[in-house]
Amino acid sequence: FGKENYTLMFIGLGVIILGFVLMAGGKSTDPKIFNEAEIYSTTRITIAPILVVLGLIIEGYAIMKKSK
Repeated sequence: FGKENYTLMFIGLGVIILGFVLMAGGKSTDPKIFNEAEIYSTTRITIAPILVVLGLIIEGYAIMKKSK
């Protein structure tokens, strides 16, 4: 691996972590109340999983890329 491979791997790791952070949360202070808008938000259902998959693609590319 070269320096560029490691840089791409850290970028991919950062994107994956960002995706999981965006997916986290949604806890209500009162367990009897279900906040549907917070649980099923576009960020948690669409954007976060796309970021995780994008991060995995970046990781795969970083591993397969030939160093100079």
